[in-house]
Amino acid sequence: MDAGPGPGSLAALDGTQQPLDWHFLQCFGERTPGEEIQEADIISAIEFDASGQHLATGDRGGRVVLFERVASQGRTVGMEQRLPRGRLSSFEFRYMTEFQSHEPEFDYLKSFEIEEKINKVRWVNQPSASRMILSTNDKTIKLWKVYEKKVQHLTNYNVSEQQPSWLIPAGGASSFPSPAKGKLSVLAEQKLAPRSPKVPELRTLRLPQVSSTEVVLAARCRRKYANAHTYHVNSIALSSDQETFITADDLRVNLWHLDISDQAFNVVDMKPANMDELTEVITVADFHPRHCHTFAFATSKGAIRMADLRASALLDNACKVYEEPEQPGPRSFFTELLSSMSDLKFSRDGRYMLARDFMTLKLWDVNMEASPVATYPIHEHLKPRLCDLYENDCIFDKFDCAFSGDGSHLATGTYSNCFRALSVEGMEKGDAGADVTLEASRDPQRKRLQTPAKSHGRFGLSRGNNAKRAALQNGESSPAPAPDAAAVPGGAPTDGTSMDFNTKLLHLAWHPEVNLIAAAASNSLYMYYAR
Repeated sequence: MDAGPGPGSLAALDGTQQPLDWHFLQCFGERTPGEEIQEADIISAIEFDASGQHLATGDRGGRVVLFERVASQGRTVGMEQRLPRGRLSSFEFRYMTEFQSHEPEFDYLKSFEIEEKINKVRWVNQPSASRMILSTNDKTIKLWKVYEKKVQHLTNYNVSEQQPSWLIPAGGASSFPSPAKGKLSVLAEQKLAPRSPKVPELRTLRLPQVSSTEVVLAARCRRKYANAHTYHVNSIALSSDQETFITADDLRVNLWHLDISDQAFNVVDMKPANMDELTEVITVADFHPRHCHTFAFATSKGAIRMADLRASALLDNACKVYEEPEQPGPRSFFTELLSSMSDLKFSRDGRYMLARDFMTLKLWDVNMEASPVATYPIHEHLKPRLCDLYENDCIFDKFDCAFSGDGSHLATGTYSNCFRALSVEGMEKGDAGADVTLEASRDPQRKRLQTPAKSHGRFGLSRGNNAKRAALQNGESSPAPAPDAAAVPGGAPTDGTSMDFNTKLLHLAWHPEVNLIAAAASNSLYMYYAR
């Protein structure tokens, strides 16, 4: 960490904060060893609602799956471990419903396929019992209403379950006409044929009756916000008034009203007159949690811009810019790739912003534009492996970040299906337990307790030829053979040789009220609580 928050900052709560002790809570869709993962089942978005009573996930197959919190008096975790009595002992989530939000499409004018993958899901807070959800793929945003629907089951029909008499002609012969006979002759035969003695003659008329009423959850698309984005949509954010929302693609930010689907206002347009002059793109955007006129968006250059809708109709230049001073020294090929922001979150009170790029997690005070109040290294040990990460596209992975409800803790994902949970106050004081690495499994502490194995080679990514590696590093010499992996306070090896880059934890969310994290590891959803 480069600099810690001051005494009156986010970290200064009561001065006696203890490190969180994380435990496994639940898992949905857990894989068995060797099970093949379907691409469509991989989770691509995750979000708690404002109350924390519901959780929504989206996947690459275009489905949205909903979970709800239910009352529980304690339950078994694994074989013998039991949740402690207390505030979190009543927390348990169960599957609610799922629906197909998006389907694959094809743009015939531009000749490219539009994937059904869900990029973002957002809850709309409504006073009614119905639940409203915004979801988006690369092009189209949809507003869904999930509501309870009564389905009635009827019985006592006035229809016999046996074969009707008009299908059983005299002699038991087949009731289907012969091709040689005409229509009139067949009808005459059926009229004159006596009734079968096996089928009772209907003498009374019975009225159907309702035997039971079942309540099921149904989903209906209320609005479809389409044809407003030329480039891929990467963000949705609702304003605090719950009436308007913004959507961001690579070059534009549009402002929508929930009730108007055929019109949007373009509030940010970064497209240059000549596309050859394009130097940065928008990567993520988020609304201020308390002010419905303020939002922030981050760019591929690592800058965060905060815009006020009251200042101007078009906010390209009417923004506060939060950007760290450029480090002295030569710039490498990877400088801009590493500084690109993948996620941006406001704290619950709107005082702080949390931004994630590939290498670091940065905490910004909205009143300080010059530099972040704290910088937490996440992938510092991967610097010698940048060429390998680039050749295998891992350097373009977009990791989520999350604030705890009280703003005192942070979380973000990393490789090997692990995530980091950090205490702001603990990191400021240098506590050893303030930065914890947990594995998305039933034993989240397993990765921390293991002694890192010695490295017998690279971590499995192709190296490419030396000329290409040297060109990418602008003449820098190739790194020396990796030493033995050593553990750091966060539990991650210092050189990355023992990390599995094929398994990555990109998406996670922190419960708004308690210390509970939902983390998506491939197609599995894991939940962890801390006490």
